[in-house]
Amino acid sequence: MPKLKERPVITKKVSVMNSAPQSIYHDVSRFGEEDIYLFKEGNHFRLYDKLGAHEMQRDGVSGVYFAVWAPNAEWVSVIGDFNGWNDQAHQLAARWDSSGIWEGFIPNLTKGAVYKYHIASRHNGFHADKADPFAFFAELPPCTASKVWNIDYQWQDTAWMKKRGEKNSSQAPFSIYEVHLGSWRRVPEDNNRPLTYREHANYLVDYVKKMGFTHVELMPIMEHPFYGSWGYQCLGYFAPTSRYGNPEDLMYLIDSFHQQGIGVILDWVPSHFPGDGHGLAYFDGTHLFEHSDPQKGFHPDWKSYIFNFGRTEVKEFLISSALFWFEKYHIDGIRVDAVASMLYLDYSRNHGEWIPNVYGGRENLEAIGFLKQLNEVVYQKFPDVQMIAEESTAWGGVSRPTSWGGLGFCMKWNMGWMHDTLEYFKQDPIHRKYHHSELTFSMLYAYTENFVLSLSHDEVVHGKGSIFGRMPGDDWQRWASMRLLYSYMFGHPGKKLLFMGNEFGQWGEWKHEDSLDWHVMQYSQHRGVQSIVRDLNGIMSREPALHKFDFEWYGFEWIDHNDWESSVLTFVRKGPSPEDTILVVCNFTPMVRYNYRVGAPSGGEWQEIFNSDAQCYGGNNIGNFGGKHSENIPWHGRECSLSLTLPPLGVAYFKHK
Repeated sequence: MPKLKERPVITKKVSVMNSAPQSIYHDVSRFGEEDIYLFKEGNHFRLYDKLGAHEMQRDGVSGVYFAVWAPNAEWVSVIGDFNGWNDQAHQLAARWDSSGIWEGFIPNLTKGAVYKYHIASRHNGFHADKADPFAFFAELPPCTASKVWNIDYQWQDTAWMKKRGEKNSSQAPFSIYEVHLGSWRRVPEDNNRPLTYREHANYLVDYVKKMGFTHVELMPIMEHPFYGSWGYQCLGYFAPTSRYGNPEDLMYLIDSFHQQGIGVILDWVPSHFPGDGHGLAYFDGTHLFEHSDPQKGFHPDWKSYIFNFGRTEVKEFLISSALFWFEKYHIDGIRVDAVASMLYLDYSRNHGEWIPNVYGGRENLEAIGFLKQLNEVVYQKFPDVQMIAEESTAWGGVSRPTSWGGLGFCMKWNMGWMHDTLEYFKQDPIHRKYHHSELTFSMLYAYTENFVLSLSHDEVVHGKGSIFGRMPGDDWQRWASMRLLYSYMFGHPGKKLLFMGNEFGQWGEWKHEDSLDWHVMQYSQHRGVQSIVRDLNGIMSREPALHKFDFEWYGFEWIDHNDWESSVLTFVRKGPSPEDTILVVCNFTPMVRYNYRVGAPSGGEWQEIFNSDAQCYGGNNIGNFGGKHSENIPWHGRECSLSLTLPPLGVAYFKHK
């Protein structure tokens, strides 16, 4: 997560339109009695249909209805390019029901109108021009105003939507390609601009399909004022960033993925938001969205504001945002960022800098309640989607149902596996035997959660270098180690995630202002890594043993995890039937191991279906000539065994023939 930089509040000022509306009507509302009842109760999760700007008609006259929640305002007006930004021209009226909602209808206003709310507070003489928290679209940054926009797109993904429950199942193949749309590929001949949403539909969709990934995860594409935050300092919780196009363009991209059988997961940030003057902070002259006490309401690392999860209207705002992307944009999953920062009151705080809960503990009970309610509501409305947590601690039950005492997510990133594995791989192979437990430890907790093995953007930024850059040894060993890492990863239980560029062994650290280093694809070793990732995706998808029971203990069994002296691991992955069993043999040293005996799950012929040292991947073709027949020599507690040749810094998969 990058730190926030201060950004200016910029609104594009234009002259009054010739057809500028001269009136505002207060006898129009999208709120009924039930809406207000649910809103006050804290259970209105479709606020995007009510608050914000909506085109509609009054007495046959077209215009725009505006509604904003600002309970501590003295008065509120709509300002924009249609009235010369005059804060006296179109004042909203406060509803009589003490809901804190201001509303009004401006005739002769249409899609594309640029606007903000001018809010005059009852407190401290505060006045501010605020973007609409419920806007569906916004100006191109650094301009900060909202745009009137209606959601109008004809979806062509009916086939996908009918079957996506199968594709999103915890027993389905799940390999995620994480993408930052601003830097996946750029256009150098056009001022190095990023591709648009529709251009990504032409290139990114085909690439993800070709590589065999089942899902794509888009780093936050909700509107954000500072591009360098990568989208993690979000203010437009209902608006896709205009940097790459309009809402329909993003829908076209998602639709294109679906038509190719690829699911779409969005990064979503309910943990905090930036303090830009046009945004949510101090919205109506009070701490409306954020907690008022800085010990609970301000994040020391990211210099941003923390939502007040104890306020019903704030929870409604966030849950409405999540449901909005599922309903309007047909997304298939949400990855919730920085969950750990929400769970702990003392997160990144020293002694005396945080306030204990009512029981004297460090758990943020309000945030916990919000996360549980979020997941319950999402799965109630959309049972065929996935909620995924980025949670970096040992908090129990993150991916367990709330009825079991869990937080209700379906999956959780396995940060422990990521850390231990990368620490192991950076060791010189001669020293790896002293770090053997860093590989085996993950299986002690592998089934405590539904884990996603992630090598994400966080591992290739902030001076960490690229994944390839962490591999030790000469060039041969480094490339072999890259292939070894991915082959071991795809053999290990858990769903898979790779950040863009990892799949072809990018040399340099990721830079959000530049394109990936696609020019390196002229070199055979990069093409070899790309090929091995593509083939691993294919094998994982075809073989039930490598995906069916990722979250069940009976889908895995050690053959031998004790050969630390040779730095070798052997295990089996199991599917629904014995014929599905895959034997995985990993050699973490550059030494070829001839006649290495491994206990066989059963007798007969074992076909070598994958070898990371194959010449087509840039290896030396050291292996077992397509397979081995078992011998009646008991080994590793098995009745028979295989005498194998283990490729150097290599992995081989075997399946009973």
